[in-house]
Amino acid sequence: MIGLIKNLLQTEQPANKAERFERAQVAICALLLEIAHSDGHYHAVEARVVHDLLADKFKMSAEMVAELVDYAHEERTESLDLFQFAREINAHFSREEKLDVMEGFWQVIYADGKMDKHEDALARQLAQLLRLSHKDVIDRKVKVINEMRSSG
Repeated sequence: MIGLIKNLLQTEQPANKAERFERAQVAICALLLEIAHSDGHYHAVEARVVHDLLADKFKMSAEMVAELVDYAHEERTESLDLFQFAREINAHFSREEKLDVMEGFWQVIYADGKMDKHEDALARQLAQLLRLSHKDVIDRKVKVINEMRSSG
């Protein structure tokens, strides 16, 4: 009986999305969405990359990813700046994990096959906010470009 009660309590879903998602998950998703929207277009291929990155990173179902994206989009549009999201990532992620996040940014940027000046400027801003070295950021950019060339 005790085991059944514990199991019910552990599987209970949080009452709202703010409780359901970790703040770092929302922060990463919001920044991925910011990158995806930075060129003025949110292409289906960018949306797919964002969803795939989140599903892989957080081991979420497609439904949970969709909820996270919806919630992070609300948070992003209500936000005054990107610092609050970067601060959350800086607080919870190692340098290597932040570089993985940056690699995800590059994957979204190059999902449509090109990088425009707004995406480039935002990538540089995010690299600074995440306290990443220029060399490391460029290494991840080159990695993404090389993977795209070898797969396409």
